[in-house]
Parts: sequence; structure tokens; C-alpha cells
Amino acid sequence: MACYDLLIIGGGINGAGIARDAAGRGLSVLLVEKDDLAAHTSSASTKLIHGGLRYLEYYEFRLVREALIERERLLAIAPHIIRPLTFILPRPEGGRPGWLIRIGLFLYDHLGGRKRLPGSAPVRLAGNAYGAPLRPEVRYGYSYADCRVDDARLVVLNALDAQARGADIATRTTLVSATRQGDRWTATLRDAHGQRQVEAGTLVNAAGPWVADVLGAVGDAPDAPRLVKGSHIVVPRLFDGDHAYLLQNPDGRIVFAIPYQHRFTLVGTTDIPFSGDRDRPAIDDDEVAYLCDSVNRYFARPLQPEDVAWSYSGIRPLHDDGASNAAAVTRDYVLALDEGPGARMLSVFGGKITTYRRLAEHALEKLAPHLPAMGRPWTDEAPLPGGDIADIAAFEAEVLGRWPWLGAPLAARLAGAYGTRLADLIGERQDMAAMGAEFGGGLTAREVDWLVAHEWARTAEDILWRRTKLGLAVDPAGVARLERHLRREEG
Repeated sequence: MACYDLLIIGGGINGAGIARDAAGRGLSVLLVEKDDLAAHTSSASTKLIHGGLRYLEYYEFRLVREALIERERLLAIAPHIIRPLTFILPRPEGGRPGWLIRIGLFLYDHLGGRKRLPGSAPVRLAGNAYGAPLRPEVRYGYSYADCRVDDARLVVLNALDAQARGADIATRTTLVSATRQGDRWTATLRDAHGQRQVEAGTLVNAAGPWVADVLGAVGDAPDAPRLVKGSHIVVPRLFDGDHAYLLQNPDGRIVFAIPYQHRFTLVGTTDIPFSGDRDRPAIDDDEVAYLCDSVNRYFARPLQPEDVAWSYSGIRPLHDDGASNAAAVTRDYVLALDEGPGARMLSVFGGKITTYRRLAEHALEKLAPHLPAMGRPWTDEAPLPGGDIADIAAFEAEVLGRWPWLGAPLAARLAGAYGTRLADLIGERQDMAAMGAEFGGGLTAREVDWLVAHEWARTAEDILWRRTKLGLAVDPAGVARLERHLRREEG
């Protein structure tokens, strides 16, 4: 029976982040995920690394400060998948007063020791390119900076680094049960090949929306998180430029409008209580209408529900702090360590993608008294795989210069997805023909085979909607060709 220091349940950002940190400290780690990595909440985010400007209204100063510090660190260690993004915050009549916004932006500029991103500034929208797509009465606003991220790739890169440092990563593997045997756990796992047992000193419950299910599977009293659904819509591009908008609504909530995949705009998110099927959450008509209305308060060109090209929803497993409405529930994380007799279990509640690395450090701090051989923290400066890049623009130019036959759009996408690992993906190939069959959007058989061999991808959904984000660029015929290719490779 294989034995580990940590058995981590959940292959989202928190589980992958803890696995990476622990493996780098010399611990033996097994991470199991019942589906694909980032198959649920961690690929259903707003794709931002940000401090959370609106959390200042709820006096979440510690959370915002920590998130702003992490924003700087993550931008440094993963510049290929995390990029600076300018936000425009229009000021509507009857919205938050200007003095309150200015105070909030001042705090946002200074709470986290900002170094890499520009500070906030007032913007006159009338006659400005930022104001061109907006309604004429929206005349003033502010600019500030945050970052965008490829959320699913962030999870995969953490898992890759964990594996490189000795961790075992088992996707499509379910925890059936776990029992305490003295100070150790004996866990039964099930995958496509059947059941097996492993032993672990500590169980880390990072199952997200299923955190209470894991507690039940080990016989502990379930401590259920508060489940909140956040939905997004993707629509044809609403505006030119590579900036984004933060839109204030009359109910006090905010909605982002963010450039997405060159041809689209991502609009989100909603915040509503959820009690349905956690495996397949979906947007409802009221959410679509809410997001369209949010856009139409500001943008001159009307957005209708029939304009939606794609939508997705994620379930946030938040710590229940007793807030009366879903939007006000804290996004901070809570780490619950069962320190009773017998084997230990640490359960993760809440959190946001921006603070995953610090959450992992805090988790291991809690476990440190029980793991005396564990090494020191190390992830704050160590690049994620492919992220050892000093200047991303120079790197993209280098990629195009080395492989000009890729063409500029594909070279930029591949550089942004794989960073310095791209050389291994391309290998000795010297033209597009050598990359094999193309399925659409620049996705080739070589890239697909790489993702299957090195990044745990198994299905067309894994590849199109998580590893490459090309789901909107590949037509049904291309999807069918991709599925046939995967079946041949599996055979």
C-alpha cells in the first residue's frame, strides 16, 4: 500500500496550490480529483487576479491587502498566463459618490505595496477612446489596474510543478471512504481501473463545493459551506481596445466587462444562493437579463439575451459568515484543522483564486507542528512552469522570430499558454505541416498530443474549454475530428 504525508482531495486551485507547496517542502503528496483538473469552480472564474476593490466596502482590509500583495507575486512568477489589465470605472449619476470612490482607489493603490502596475487616475470619458462605446451621459470615471489570468492553466501549472517535485496527481479518481487507523488514514480510491487503498498521515479536504461530502465520507459531522452561484456570459465584442470596464449597478453590486479571446467580451458575475446540481450549474434567464441590463446602463449599443455566444456558471463554496445576501458573504478563506485524537484532517472553506498561494502557505503553517520534517516556505518567488520570463513582450517576439511559420496570432497564443515550455512542445518541427492535423483555432494534433501526454487532458472538453480556451474557435466539425483523434490515440 502506497503511503503519503498528505492526501489532498480536490484538483482545483486550492488543492493544486497546496500540493505544489507541500511537495517543494519535501513532503510526499497524493492529489486526487474526481474529474479533470479545474473542471469546476476554478475554471468558472472571472479570469482575474485582483485585490477585490468592492471588498473594501465590507471592511475586508486584510483580504484586500493580502490579495494585492499576491497580485504582485503572481504576476512575477507567471507572466505568461497573468497579464496587466487597465480597468475603467465609469461614474454614473446616483451611484457611489466620487469622494468614496477616490478613497477606495487610494487605499487600493497603497494597501499592497504596488510596484509593477500603474496607479489609479480620474478619466474624462467624453471625447476619450475609453468613452467611445459608452452612452453619452456617462462622462466621467476613473482608471485603475489589475490583472487577467488563464484560470484553468494556473491550476494545471501548479499541478505540473507539484508533480515535478515528486507529488502524484491522480485525475478522474474518487475518494470512496477514509478511516482513521491510529494516527494515519487508510483511504479507498476508485478510478477507471477499479479500487485501491492508500495510507496518509494527513487528509487535506480541498473539495470545494463537495467539502461537506468529504467530511461525511470520513464519518465527521458535515460543516457545509454556503454555496453561491456566479454566472458569466460571453458576447460579441462590445468595444475596441485591450482595457476592461467595472460597472456599478443600482443594487450596489458590480459587473465586469472584459476582452475575451479577441472577438468577444466576457461579462460577469452574478451572486445568487445555490442548491442544485453542483456538477452542472447553469445560468438562468434572470441572470442573463441582469447581466444584459448591467451592460445596457452604460453601453450605447444594446445587448440582448440572444446575443450570448456562451455562458458558464461556477459554485463558490464560501465560509458562512451569516451575511444576509450572497454578494456580501466574505471571500476570505477559513482553514479548519481537526486536531482531535487520531489522524488529522484540514478542510478548506472559501477563498479566491488570487490568494490561493497564500492559502497554501497558511494550510501548511497549520500542519507544521505535525510535520516536523517539512521545509520552509518557498513559492513566493519560484516561477511556475514556463514562467521564467523577464519580459513577456520580448519573449513573444522571440517565439515568432524562432518559429515564424507559426504566424503572429498562434505564436502569441502558444507563448502565453506554455511560456518557456513551448520549445519542448514544438521540438524539432520546422513547419505547420509537421505539427499535424489542425482542428480549428490553430489547435494542432501535436499540441493535443502534448496536452494528453503532459497535462492530464483526456477529452475534447478538457482541451477546448480548459487547457486552450479554444471552445469558441473550433466548429462542430473540428470538435468531431478532435474526438476521433483522441479515440485513435487512446486505442
